[in-house]
Amino acid sequence: MRKIRHNSLAVLLITIPLAASGQDQQNDDDSAGPLDQTVPVAAEAPEVGTAAVDPQEAAPAPTEEEMLREFARFRELLAEKNFDAADIAAKRIVQMSIQIHGPQSHETAKALNNLAIVQHNNRQYEAAIQNFTASVEILEVIEDRLNAQLVNPLKGLGSSQLSSGRPDLASKSFNRATHITHVNEGPHNIEQVEILESLAEANVRLGDIDAARDVLDRIHSLNVRHFENDAMGLLPSLMRRADWQHRSGYYNDERATYRRAVRIVEESAGKKDIRLVDPLVRLGQSFYYVEPIADSLQRPIAGSPETYLKRAIRITEESAELPWLEKATTKLALADYYLVTESHNRARKIYQEVWGLLSADEDRIKLRAELMESPIPVWEEPLPSHSSGAGRGSRQDSNLLTGTITVDYIVSNRGRVKIVGMQADPIEFSDMQRMVHREIRRRVFRPAMVDGIPVDAAGQTFRHEFFYRESERKELQKEQVAKEQGAPAE
Repeated sequence: MRKIRHNSLAVLLITIPLAASGQDQQNDDDSAGPLDQTVPVAAEAPEVGTAAVDPQEAAPAPTEEEMLREFARFRELLAEKNFDAADIAAKRIVQMSIQIHGPQSHETAKALNNLAIVQHNNRQYEAAIQNFTASVEILEVIEDRLNAQLVNPLKGLGSSQLSSGRPDLASKSFNRATHITHVNEGPHNIEQVEILESLAEANVRLGDIDAARDVLDRIHSLNVRHFENDAMGLLPSLMRRADWQHRSGYYNDERATYRRAVRIVEESAGKKDIRLVDPLVRLGQSFYYVEPIADSLQRPIAGSPETYLKRAIRITEESAELPWLEKATTKLALADYYLVTESHNRARKIYQEVWGLLSADEDRIKLRAELMESPIPVWEEPLPSHSSGAGRGSRQDSNLLTGTITVDYIVSNRGRVKIVGMQADPIEFSDMQRMVHREIRRRVFRPAMVDGIPVDAAGQTFRHEFFYRESERKELQKEQVAKEQGAPAE
């Protein structure tokens, strides 16, 4: 949280992380991006320059001090996560700013930006898009189209567009924000990394994995340049890079990145440093996934996942400063590996050990419920979000409709799945149903446990949404009728 300066609303803004990137969004003008969570609330965005009441009946114009007090209340509401009330306060601040500073002012632009942040928090993405856009348009009028103050509302706009299912529009907003940083800070500025991460996410959702990979390479080059004399400073970037490589399906490249992270820590801090734990665990877990060699720039990484996971455990056990949570999750990772490889006795022994570790006090028992008392996926592959298998969640085509496939299943005490029922709407997309059925059957779960003993867990449900066109559904329907009648479809 930034320190408040008490001269005007222009600098009294909240720093909230971007939904798309998961990174804290901060800039020199102290503006903010949205946080994609919390409960939605219905509310209309105020129109810029529209009076809230009849001028003849209006109360005295607000003062700057009153607006500052309202903003302090707004911050308190955000801190309390009372987003419904924060939404109302943010709208009031917009109206006060319009009355005090006018509709075409920096103060009103930033007040609209804050209102949009809250609306994004409340999942009111269309209203958020409207107000981020209004903020951008005001700044374009009073400054210019390349002013650095445009970066934050553009980031917020892109994040709301991404969350509303429009990665095509989000990509344009993020590209523009990146270009503005180039103009103002130079082409190699490190501040653009956060925007580029969001751009990569938009490309992934568009199904353009090659473009996402190109962006990741740009991010990596920027970080290597920035941390040229600080190898450990590069570590967070490498971990994010590996995560993106995993999401994009470049598993061999992911493993190579984790190996590089391990080497950096070993060379900088030694082979027993606790910062080795995370990359070692993730390196071990990455071996659950197989990638054809032809699809990767990297050769398969040699090594045993068990070796990496056991080494991570040794480091946690030899460290007095490592929190108990990390010790527990590291052991769970090894137990999960034994479960995947069907070494069930080994898995159960470690699960019981971790159960005991998480039974020491109330806080640990709460975490035990989260980690061990219901099935948790250990290995799963993504499912396509379009009936044709293309795309990853983009709704830029207004003709797309949403279908659902619901699977009811049981997770056995060995972490395997038994499907007991499936419903589809519409029913015509049988290929999608078979794909979902096959994927759910292949998944491996950490089983639910009672007193540290794995048990069967019935009543599990998985719901998959996919996009389709009505023309596709009618074509499949026609094919089915033709098949039933023994004649070829026209």
